[in-house]
Amino acid sequence: MPAQLGTPPASALALAAAYRSDQTDPVAVVDMLLERVAALDAEVGAFVTVTADEARAAALSARDALRGSGADALPPMFGVPTALKDLTPTAGIRTTYGSAAFADLVPDTDGSTAVRVASAGMISLGKTSTPELGLPCYTEPDVAPPARTPYDLSRGAGGSSGGAAAAVAAGLVPVAVGSDGGGSVRIPASSCGLVGIKVSRGLVGGTPEEIDVSGLAGPGTLALTVGDAAAMLDVVALTGSRMLDACGRAVHGWHRHGLATPLGLPSLNRVIREPALVPMEFSSRFDATSRTYRYTIHNDEVPDPFSVHGAWHV
Repeated sequence: MPAQLGTPPASALALAAAYRSDQTDPVAVVDMLLERVAALDAEVGAFVTVTADEARAAALSARDALRGSGADALPPMFGVPTALKDLTPTAGIRTTYGSAAFADLVPDTDGSTAVRVASAGMISLGKTSTPELGLPCYTEPDVAPPARTPYDLSRGAGGSSGGAAAAVAAGLVPVAVGSDGGGSVRIPASSCGLVGIKVSRGLVGGTPEEIDVSGLAGPGTLALTVGDAAAMLDVVALTGSRMLDACGRAVHGWHRHGLATPLGLPSLNRVIREPALVPMEFSSRFDATSRTYRYTIHNDEVPDPFSVHGAWHV
């Protein structure tokens, strides 16, 4: 990794909080992330189309809004960079559906997901790669290089939201929109060490303009943390902050230091992006009353894969 590249945000919600405390602003963040895209995307194959000019213009507007008198009323994810899967139509921006047959297609109107993301004040850096019509469980379209997991560039990022997962895992965006009918968010999340949500049917309003051959797909989210995934779900499902608020409520069976599991298996209360790369310490104790094991996770530092992966050592 080039030494001059900036460190990506630790999470989308942390970035949103940093905006409001004047620690940074959308212009600086978008510029930094676009630098990372330019340096790293050729290897991870996250993007089909990068919309740098549009992103920078949106960042300027977002910075002005955050400095204005109505900043407190802005949506929670306002100004946070993201990316749209290339199954979502975008007005004036190439939408290939992962197919050579649509390699030069430029829609006239935005799809529902694009509208919801823009309405939340989020800033799209472009369109992420997907296989042809979103059908395969790997992301190797004719219109773009294959999407790879940044933890091992010899392996794929899964599909069909492989480009979105590669973008988040590589620190190109802190959170991204995917879609899932048969594993298209869950498989890439697993391949890239992320939190992925495939929503329950009916939670997200219909998106008939987006290709869904199976009739089972719906928008989903890919993120570094559970909170980020929930906040992004609030954006695409138009649920305000209901999903994010639910992350802070106590749930029966959960413990502050982890989830009690009857089989004695570790269950983590936050994403582990790559066990081999994340410094962790497990401590367990047997609870004679509940007959469960409880695990304490020490992961104060979750590294950027490109700062430790052998292919990118500097």
